[in-house]
Amino acid sequence: MNFQRIAIVLFVLLAAGLAGSFYFSWKTLTRLRTVQAFVESSVFADAVAACERAPSSTPFKWSGNTAVIGLSSVKLDKNIVSASYTLVADSVYCDYDPVGKRAYIGSNFLERE
Repeated sequence: MNFQRIAIVLFVLLAAGLAGSFYFSWKTLTRLRTVQAFVESSVFADAVAACERAPSSTPFKWSGNTAVIGLSSVKLDKNIVSASYTLVADSVYCDYDPVGKRAYIGSNFLERE
């Protein structure tokens, strides 16, 4: 009888622990999505302007068939987190570095760094 009670208590504690873990994971992911949306919206205007000014044989014009890929990579340096923001306009990819305020244009996904 004691074994059954101990097993039931352990099962309930395990279920509560899993439920708490999933809850905190969900809350963390929600906050990360909010931060990502904030960063993307604050960088968007600068990214478009830098991509249109970037020297390239294939010009980048923000009109027509356009898409925002968004935050595409995050690199952790020693004390700095640097992100790359990607825009696509008429099959021309533009990677924008918000820290260095530079844009890199490639006409193909495979040509990008």
